[in-house]
Amino acid sequence: MQHLTQLKEEQLIHLIKQGNEQAIGILLERYKDKLFYAAYILVKDRYLAEDLFQEACIKVIRSIRKGNYSEEGKFLPWAARIIRNLGIDHIRKAKRHVKVTLPNGGDIFELLDIQEKTHEQKIMLNQSCKKVRELLADLPVEQREVIVMRLYGELSFKEIATLTNVSINTTLGRMRYGLLNLKKIVQDLQIVL
Repeated sequence: MQHLTQLKEEQLIHLIKQGNEQAIGILLERYKDKLFYAAYILVKDRYLAEDLFQEACIKVIRSIRKGNYSEEGKFLPWAARIIRNLGIDHIRKAKRHVKVTLPNGGDIFELLDIQEKTHEQKIMLNQSCKKVRELLADLPVEQREVIVMRLYGELSFKEIATLTNVSINTTLGRMRYGLLNLKKIVQDLQIVL
């Protein structure tokens, strides 16, 4: 076991492909704090982050064993991308209501003068939220990703910039243009929210 801990990442991955269980433990132990932190940043819940981390570990191991890992020397970014994708999938499934926050911190529904008062208005709001989720699918991937992470994941723009490997200005721009495009889609389709 001692000599395994001194092996390089590529050597450990080669051993994992051959079925070496100890190599799996060593590789995951080497990066567990960073991978867990990536999950935690995304979901901001320790227990959920642990679940995502474990699910990601299973995917990582299966992918390596199947020979689907070929990014030598880039294990950490690859594994972090798996966690990020799992986290975003979870956020999409977990949120039933879309809270669209504008860059100034206001809620888009306040801007549209939608307020919950009666049961009928709550139903209408839920339908509006569902429609906004559907409209998000029409946005370019980069804009949709930032909006989803900001609104569903409640991540800061700095956290989003770090996760997407772009500058904070690019992140802010994607959010702004995403919201403008969303507004334009609503106007073009003459949708009443």
